[in-house]
Amino acid sequence: MLSRIFPFLDWFRKYDLGSFRVDAISGVTVALVLIPQSMAYAQLAGLPPYYGLYASFLPPMIAALFGSSRQLATGPVAVVSLMTSASLEPLATAGSEAYIAYAILLALMVGAFQLSLGVLRLGLVVNFLSHPVMNGFTNAAAIIIASSQLSKIFGVYVDKAGHHYETVIHVVQAAFHYTHWPTLLMGALAFGIMYSLKRISPRIPNVLVAVVVTTLMSWAMGFEHNATVDISAIGSPQARQLIREFNDAVSALPPLAEERTRATDALDQAKSADETIAVLDAQHDASVVGIRIERLKHEAHQFREQIRELRFDGYQGPDGALQFFVKGEGPSRAQKQGRTWRIKVGNNTLREDQLLMMGGGAVVGLVPTGLPFLSVPKINPKVILHLFPFAAIISLLGFMEAISIAKAMAAKTGQRLDPNQELLGQGFANILGAIGKSYPTSGSFSRSAVNLQAGAVSGLSSVFTSIAVVIVLLFFTPLLYHLPQSVLAAVIMMAVIGLLNVSGFIHAWQAQWYDGVISVVTFVCTLWFAPHLDRGIMVGVVLSLLVFLYKSMRPTVASLSRHEDEALRDAVTFGLRECSYIDMVRFDGPLFFANASYLEDQITTRMMKKKSLRHIIIVGNGISDIDATGQEALSLIVDRVRSAGVDISFTGINESVMDVFKRTHLFEKIGSDHIYPSREKAICLIHEKAHQESEEETCPLTTVCRVA
Repeated sequence: MLSRIFPFLDWFRKYDLGSFRVDAISGVTVALVLIPQSMAYAQLAGLPPYYGLYASFLPPMIAALFGSSRQLATGPVAVVSLMTSASLEPLATAGSEAYIAYAILLALMVGAFQLSLGVLRLGLVVNFLSHPVMNGFTNAAAIIIASSQLSKIFGVYVDKAGHHYETVIHVVQAAFHYTHWPTLLMGALAFGIMYSLKRISPRIPNVLVAVVVTTLMSWAMGFEHNATVDISAIGSPQARQLIREFNDAVSALPPLAEERTRATDALDQAKSADETIAVLDAQHDASVVGIRIERLKHEAHQFREQIRELRFDGYQGPDGALQFFVKGEGPSRAQKQGRTWRIKVGNNTLREDQLLMMGGGAVVGLVPTGLPFLSVPKINPKVILHLFPFAAIISLLGFMEAISIAKAMAAKTGQRLDPNQELLGQGFANILGAIGKSYPTSGSFSRSAVNLQAGAVSGLSSVFTSIAVVIVLLFFTPLLYHLPQSVLAAVIMMAVIGLLNVSGFIHAWQAQWYDGVISVVTFVCTLWFAPHLDRGIMVGVVLSLLVFLYKSMRPTVASLSRHEDEALRDAVTFGLRECSYIDMVRFDGPLFFANASYLEDQITTRMMKKKSLRHIIIVGNGISDIDATGQEALSLIVDRVRSAGVDISFTGINESVMDVFKRTHLFEKIGSDHIYPSREKAICLIHEKAHQESEEETCPLTTVCRVA
């Protein structure tokens, strides 16, 4: 009982000092990969990079302690990070305090959902995400993740569009207009280091090496080169006017947002009071305010884009202070610096006395030292209602990814896995992680592979991983300041290459053509609807369910004949001639309300086509289950066939179906002498009687007869 509640107690059976040493080395090795990866994935999720470290603090340890896999490495992963960003973008601006709060709340919801499934032992619910759907979604997600990092690789800034592909187009256009070459070269260098080390020696932590080398270079060469100036230092009247117009548009938004909140509250009150006139007035007020907000947002977007397109040259003034002029407009005799400067502009107003001018590349910046403050996320019912569908999808996606990785490793280690216990582990990891300021996490394929390759014996390796992250948070965060953002983007792009799996489409198509179609449609829809990734998944799930329903309503109903291998096979599929007097009909699937009438139609069609038919044998080996509608359909078939002067028998009926026959007295109607244990027995006893005075020289049920 203790082992079921605390599964980690099983680790210490036959555990020795050697195992402890191996787990310690494995845990530290995984941490060396996890620390830079987690910061990159947090950036992908729209959070400050150090929140990736917070997500690597408690979840790896908790998931290992309460899960069933001893080598599964839990923490931030690419697909879950992308889904987090997609679910939160409609609610708040990426990186804002509200956005961070919602991300932590989402982790709590994901954990609660997974924990509930585990307690109720509903791990099989992930079967609703079929392999073709997962393959299509994962391939699309890999492309979306990689392309979402292009702006950081090129060092350009654009606003996100309604569709992801539109954002990518804007990034490419901006890259043609201006690419920050040091940023691009730093990202390319990180790519080269990671790829080369991976080919030369997979055991070397290539991500860590790339991060260390580029961070040292960034620090040594002054990669980040910013200056804070007053607006008077901007020598272009046009630029100063754009800044003021942008500030006017942005500063007008908060009062309108409050006005919209009041209008929404008034609308709710009017609906509660059931006052039609008041409802119409409140709807009108809310619509007007909403239109004004959208117009101001559009104006702010236009001003922001124009400010971002401005490129400045820096000039040394008489007093030694820098003056900035738009390229080509500076004083001819003054000596300019070699750098190109840009104004750092985001979603907030620009302080005219402290404009941030960027003359270099973007770095991670200041990372708070110390562990995050532990607290329960603030519960907001409205936000929970909005996030619930996303939390459910992230829960299933994350768990499916984790259990797939765990199964692959268990096949090598021979370890027994419990999917429901793994749900409990992932659920606890996300719940307690949320208390430690984590966003949603899951099992990582790359880090789990590192853990397995390092020889991890138990989940204690993940405990060491968490301890290593704690040490970094307490003592080494200042070293991360100069880490270039483009390097984190390169880390993400390198990691998601492994998610691309073109052969998965081919495999799905070879298995069943409709599986291939579902996989491709899911892939295309996910790309098209991005950043609304849930829609792509839902399209795939709906298509899978429709195919399942169609196949259940139209199962295979085959007439059997003798094949060269002496087995009875589908006459149409193998080009065999059918017996004119006996039709041996095989029904493949459970007989229930959705397909009972289909079997009736098939039997009627055979009786109309075969005028010499004397006996029908229904092969029940494929009928795994039967309900009341199916039983009633068989009863009607027996009556209809026998009233037409044709006899009917059954063979291969399993125990559960036979019990239904006996409880409903269908057994007596059919007759015990018309129910046979096997097909060969049925043919042996029925053949001679059915072929009396027949013109058939050879019977296809006893002799191989091909269609002429």
